[in-house]
Amino acid sequence: MRKPVYLDCHATTPVDERVLRRMLPYFGEAFGNAASAHRFGWDALAAVELARRQVAALAGVEPKEVVFTSGATESDNLAIKGAIGAAGGGGHIVTVASEHRAVLDSVRSLEQSGCAATVLPPREDGRVDLESLRNAIRPDTVVVSVMYANNETGVIQPMEEIGAICREKGVLFHSDAVQAFGRIPLSMERDGIDLMSVTAHKMYGPKGAGALVVRRRARLVAQMDGGGHESGMRSGTLNVPGIAGFGEACALAAECMAEESTRIAALRDRLLAALRRGIAGMHVNGSLAHRLPGNLNVSFEGVEGDALMVAMPDLALSAASACGAHGPAGSHVLEAIGVPRELQQSALRFGLGRFTTEEEVDYAAARVIETVQKLRAERP
Repeated sequence: MRKPVYLDCHATTPVDERVLRRMLPYFGEAFGNAASAHRFGWDALAAVELARRQVAALAGVEPKEVVFTSGATESDNLAIKGAIGAAGGGGHIVTVASEHRAVLDSVRSLEQSGCAATVLPPREDGRVDLESLRNAIRPDTVVVSVMYANNETGVIQPMEEIGAICREKGVLFHSDAVQAFGRIPLSMERDGIDLMSVTAHKMYGPKGAGALVVRRRARLVAQMDGGGHESGMRSGTLNVPGIAGFGEACALAAECMAEESTRIAALRDRLLAALRRGIAGMHVNGSLAHRLPGNLNVSFEGVEGDALMVAMPDLALSAASACGAHGPAGSHVLEAIGVPRELQQSALRFGLGRFTTEEEVDYAAARVIETVQKLRAERP
């Protein structure tokens, strides 16, 4: 067993060897710019267009609806700011307090420019209250942004119901689907999603490659000016190796998602059962019934999460999101769902993935149990 044991697949995932093999030629002999009008450029463009079809197939959309970006943070910014820009630069946004910082900070930036925003508190289980969402939508609402699955708690939102409300109200529905895409089946058509942010490195692809999927009825203003790449939606030289790898990651996910999700969920349940047997005063944060297969977010009474992680250098896991500086303020996600401050500070996020083994799960459970008991015994 390789150490440290990696259990942080919500932060990033290792690149699958099959994805790497797909990428390698575009660092070498097939190095062309996809915008060049010669053989090198055409070969690069062919790789990009294949990847576009692969991403589109996993999202259940047409290839022309896929806009490649540098990752989900850029996609979130393009979706939210672009939708407001297309509506004239004003209007109203609805989102949820447990969203990723890329969404919440984009909304705050727009508020400073004169937009109005409603940030809904999630319920204690982490899911949005549908009636509160419906009531929050106003005549001037432009876009509703709700994460598909939370990056800390793994809680999956009632997407089809949210999409139906947005359609009924005539507003755009954006979702940061980074944690869900490639891990659980989704359909933008079924769920009524108009704008969806996705990225490669959460699904065994490379960092620096992502996409915003833009359905036909959505209108956006580009946020980057330049050569008019990606149908004018995102200027900049395309990351051909990264995009090719992203496409391959999507193709692999389509093949193995069902079996993989079942296996990973069983490992997660094995981990949870072991922790429950060995540790009293443990709390699961967020809904277990509506959760990603590989996610477990738990807090321990009488223990600080930072101290717990420092004491276990042989385990690679997180206190919370890798994308936010929590510090003494703790996790905004756990705060939003009403987790007490002392339990926020003791939270651990486990992210199991494609390459996680039963041996690693058993080892991690034993180490956490041992360390929690030791830290509790040392407390005055």
